[in-house]
Amino acid sequence: MRPGQRLSVTVNGTERELAGVEPATNALDWLRGLGLTGAKEGCAEGECGACAVLVARSDGASGTEWTALNACLLPAAALDGQEVVTAEGLGTAAQLHPVQHELAVRGGSQCGYCTPGFVCSMAAEYYRDGRAAEAGPGVSSSDAPRACGPNGFDLEALSGNLCRCTGYRPIRDAAWALGQPSGDDPLATRRTSAPPQATATRLEGRTGTYARPADLAEALGLLAEHPDAVLVAGSTDRGVEVNLRGARSPFVIGIDRLPELRQLTATTNGVEIGAVLTLTEVERALAGQVPLLDQVFPQFASRLIRNGATIGGNLGTGSPIGDLPPALLALEAVVLLVGAEGEREVALADYFTGYRQSVRRADELVRAVRIPLPLACTTAFHKIAKRRFDDISSVAVAFALDVVDGMVQRARIGLGGVAATPVRALATEAALEGRTWSAETVQRASEVMESEGTPLDDHRASAAYRRAMLGTALQRLHAENVPDGEGTTHE
Repeated sequence: MRPGQRLSVTVNGTERELAGVEPATNALDWLRGLGLTGAKEGCAEGECGACAVLVARSDGASGTEWTALNACLLPAAALDGQEVVTAEGLGTAAQLHPVQHELAVRGGSQCGYCTPGFVCSMAAEYYRDGRAAEAGPGVSSSDAPRACGPNGFDLEALSGNLCRCTGYRPIRDAAWALGQPSGDDPLATRRTSAPPQATATRLEGRTGTYARPADLAEALGLLAEHPDAVLVAGSTDRGVEVNLRGARSPFVIGIDRLPELRQLTATTNGVEIGAVLTLTEVERALAGQVPLLDQVFPQFASRLIRNGATIGGNLGTGSPIGDLPPALLALEAVVLLVGAEGEREVALADYFTGYRQSVRRADELVRAVRIPLPLACTTAFHKIAKRRFDDISSVAVAFALDVVDGMVQRARIGLGGVAATPVRALATEAALEGRTWSAETVQRASEVMESEGTPLDDHRASAAYRRAMLGTALQRLHAENVPDGEGTTHE
C-alpha cells in the first residue's frame, strides 16, 4: 500500500487490516490466513462454491443486499473498505444461524467440506428482499428455470454450490424450511442502511500493484500511464488465470465500482447497460425488457458467478465461447469505448478482430453496451454443453427474427464456439430474409448454417458435432415457432 494509506475490511463485524497482502492474493486465501477456515478451495475457478462468502452490496436503491460471491476469484484488495461475512460470522455452536440449524437437523451437511459455502449462498437468499412475496406452492420440476419453495426460496441461488456427497434433497428441504428473518437479526437490520462506499485503493507489493480509481477520469489516467495494465471488474475470468495459471501483472486496475460504468438507462431508441454492472444486477434492472437476455442469464454459469460477472468483462476477455456475445450480436448491440481521446461507438459485429483480440485500444475501456430498440419479435438462445447448467458452451446460438405475415423480414443470428471469435451467421441470415418462414426455407438455411464459422475438434466437441448442432438449432427454432394456420407465427 502507499505510505500513510490504511487498507482494511470489516469481516464478521471486526475491522481487519490488509497489511502485508500481495495484490494477487485472493480473498479466500486472505480470509483463511486470518483463521477463518470455513470457506474452502475446491476448484479455484468458481465452479464449486466451497469458497462462498457474503459481501455487502447496494440493493439498487438506498439499502444493502447481502451478495454471495466466490472468494477464490476476488482479489483481497478489492474488498478494501467493504463488509464481508463468512460462515463463522453467521452463527456459533451455541447459537446456530437459522440456515445452519436447518441444514444440521435435516442432514444437509454430509461430509461438511462444502457446507460453509452452501450456508453463505443460502443466507444470501434467506435475506433477499422480496423473497416473502414469492412464497407459495413449491415448484420442484427440473425443467423449471426457477424452483421456488413454499417460502419463496429460489433454489437457483444454490446453482453454484456443488455437494460432493450428492446430498441435494436434504439441502433443498433445509432451504425450503427457512422462515423469515427475525426483527432483531443484525444482518437483516443491516439491509436498511446504505452499503459501504467504494474507496480509492492502491496496494503495492513485490509482484505488482492493484489500484482502484475513484472515478472514470482517474481510471483513464492510470491507463494512459500503464498501457499494459489489466482491467478487472468481477474477476470471474482473471481470477481463474491467477489461480490456475499463475498469471501476474505489474499493474491491475479495479474498475468494478466506477459509478460511470454502473448505470442502466432505457429510452425509446435503446437500452444502455453499464459495463461493470453484474449480470444479476442487469437481470433485475431489465426486468424482462430484453427477452433474449432472459434466456441467456439462467444458462450463464451460476448465480454465484453472475453476482460478479459483467458484460464489460465478457467482451473484454474476447473469449469465443462466452455466452453473452452471441446474444448481443443477434441484438445488434453497440459497444461504447471511452479513452483519453473521448468516446466512440463500435458495432459489436466489428468489435472482435481475432482470438481474444478486439478493436479496443490500450488506453480505452468498455463503458457500456447499447441494445437498439425495437427488439425482434422472435428470439431464442440455444446453448449446447456437456452439463445442462454451470458449464462452458460447446456451441451457442442466438436468434432474433422478425416474421411478418409468414415472411422473414429480418434475421440476425449470433454464434459462439465455432470460430476464433463470436460471429454473425451472415450467410444464414441472407438465406432467410425475404423468404417464407416455412420448413422448406428452414431446411435450406440449416444447410447453409452448418457451413458457418470454422469449428475445431477439442475436448468439448468435435467440429462435425458443432456443425450438426448449428443446423439443428435453426430447425428447433422453427419447430418452436411454427406457423399458426397460414402466415403468422407465435412464440
